[in-house]
Order: sequence, then C-alpha cells, then structure tokens
Amino acid sequence: MKYVSLVRHLVCTAALFAIAGAGMTAQRGIGVARTPLGDGPWVFDTAEQHKVRAVIVTKGLANPWSLAFLPTGEQLVTERSGKLRIIRNGVLDPQPIAGVPPSKMQRLGGLMDVVLHPRFSDNRLVYLTYSKPGEKDLIATALGRGTWNGSALTNFQELFVVEPWWDGQGGAASRIAFGGDGMLYMTTGASVANMKDAQDPSHHKGKVLRLRDDGTVPPDNPFVGRPGHKPEIYSLGHRNQLGLAIHPQTGAVWSNENGPNGGDEINVILPGRNYGWPDVSLGRSYEGPWQGRFAKEGIEAPLVYWMPSIAVSGMAFYTGDRFPAWRGNVFVGALRFGEIAQTGHLQRVVFNERGEEMRREMLLTELRQRIRDVREGPDGLLYLLTDENPGALLRLEPTP
Repeated sequence: MKYVSLVRHLVCTAALFAIAGAGMTAQRGIGVARTPLGDGPWVFDTAEQHKVRAVIVTKGLANPWSLAFLPTGEQLVTERSGKLRIIRNGVLDPQPIAGVPPSKMQRLGGLMDVVLHPRFSDNRLVYLTYSKPGEKDLIATALGRGTWNGSALTNFQELFVVEPWWDGQGGAASRIAFGGDGMLYMTTGASVANMKDAQDPSHHKGKVLRLRDDGTVPPDNPFVGRPGHKPEIYSLGHRNQLGLAIHPQTGAVWSNENGPNGGDEINVILPGRNYGWPDVSLGRSYEGPWQGRFAKEGIEAPLVYWMPSIAVSGMAFYTGDRFPAWRGNVFVGALRFGEIAQTGHLQRVVFNERGEEMRREMLLTELRQRIRDVREGPDGLLYLLTDENPGALLRLEPTP
C-alpha cells in the first residue's frame, strides 16, 4: 500500500508542476535573473532557530567544491579547476597551495573533495579526490593523499584510480569520508552514456567504495572474492553522489545523490546493497517520462527524496550547541530548485528518533546562490561554499 500512496503522490505532484510550468512558459521564458551576492550580512527568520545571520568570511574563490578545517583554525578549500586554497583569519591567500596533483575540470569532475585523516594531528595527511587526466581526452576519478607541512602538500601519493576511465564526454563527482571503523568511504558517479554502469559490479562507476586509509581493499568488504565483482565496492546502483556524511550517533554512512528531473535522494548505505539506478527511481528523465519503476524487490528505498529536484550537493549533520534547535538535523546544499537556474539554497531536514523524516525547511533562498558544500566548523557554526565564480565562503551564526 505504501507504494500505491507514493505513486499517487508523485503523479499528483507532477501534474501540478506541469500545469504551473505550462502557465509560466506561456508568460515568459524559463529562468530567474542572476542576483549578485552583495556584501551582507543578512538576517533570516527560520522556522525553529528563528533569527539567523549569514556573513561572508571571504570572497574570490572560483567554483569552490569542498572545505576542511585545520586544527590551527585555517580552512582548506578546493576549486574545481584544480587549485587548493587556504583561508587564514578570513583572508584568502592569493597563492594556491603547492603539491596538488594535476586534475581536469570536465563535466562534474575536477579537483573535488578534501578531507583530513582522523589522526591528522599525528600524521598530517590530507586526502583529495580529483579527475586524473590521461591520454587524449580520458580522465579517471582518483584518490590521493599528501602530507601537510603548514604551507604545502608534500610527498603526494596516488592511492586509487576508478576503472574504467571516462571518455571526453565523461566525468563525475566524488566525495570521501572516514567512517567510525577507520575505513575511507568514496563515492563514484554513473556514466551518462551508459547508465547501466551503475548496476555493473565489474567496474567502479555508480558505486560507494570502501578502502583502507592507504587505498587498499579491506578483507571484510561485501564482494571480496566474488568473481566478476570489484572488491572495493561497498554498494551499487547510484547515480551522481555529491554529499557524504557519517551519522554522529550510529556511525552509519549517509550519501545523497542527484536524480534526473526529480528523484534526488538521501540513502543510508548498507554493505552489498543495491540502490536501484537506473532501473528504480522516483524521478523523470529529462525528456519527461518516468525514469523507471518506483520500487522493486531487493532495491533499497531512499530515506529522503525530492520531487522536484534540488540538485543536492554537500551534506552535514549538525551536532553543535550554537544552534540548539537544529541539533541532530541534516543540512544539504541545493544547486537549484525544479530545473530553474539561480534558485540555489540550503535545506534543513528534521528526523525523529527512529530516523524518519518529520519536516524540511528551505533556507537562504533570497541569496539565490548555488550551495556546493556545507560543514560544521569547530566553533559549532555552519559554513557554506557557494558554487559561483567568484564564489564565497559563508558562515551562519545566531543573532545576539
């Protein structure tokens, strides 16, 4: 019965958006005027935390993708064009950090995630995911690490390369996160040319991978020793995953992924499970028809889904005490709403004690910024990267 209700909901929602879309198209072309960010600060009224202020930490970034906080207070930021930047006391160093591997900005690829090793204070290791350039127009999603010496990365090592490589039209996003088990979880995107790649266990595309911190395969991975299966695979059937976070209480791996025209998801990643793409989806193809079935035996259902899409991006659990009404909530960056450009924002999702969604809220809609990443800082505040050129690092803080 729950799938019948789900189908009714999706059909009704799609009909309403079709009617609204037809009316809008008749009046004017599709689109929203681009709005410059301005200097701020801005104060917003929110549903539960109420007055919240957004301030600019720094501007001048070029399509920033990910953010990591150093113990000394600086922030490392990746730019998709291939530069790793550092922000000190709110000032962006004009010189990129040396020692970063070559990468290629292609489709969703480029220089992507940056994460510190859990024992960074001892080993000083910084991990990156990036699109490794190859011969002709080939690229491959890669994982590597280098040692932070206070101003540069040294002794950078390539740890793992996704197979097969992407051709000149390919390239997908990749997030990484260290789990409570000490393993490194890495997302890979599915091919646009061959969507069935996500269901193929003989290569890495459209998967969540589980690796040791040196890039090797843990012996307890679900497909180790199974013929025709890459041993790095932890789960399969994913589209493009742009957010990855570890639940602070349960240690569960949560991933979000972009659907096509609708069907964005948050999934709880379980070993050996199949998440359905492209056969099962709660979204439509870009041409209009439903992508596939809404549900299927043996396919994991999403914890949260969006219809229409919000183009989900970075994701974080809030665990601090500066926003007590938000503790335990999940924050997700949105690049646009309903296929309309210049409608980026931040979304907040509230769950009950059983992990079931209760409500969600759209934040910062007035800024019309593509939110690429969201992180909780060591000060208990929320930090956001706007995927613009120029982009900015924003901070959310309570008002006095």
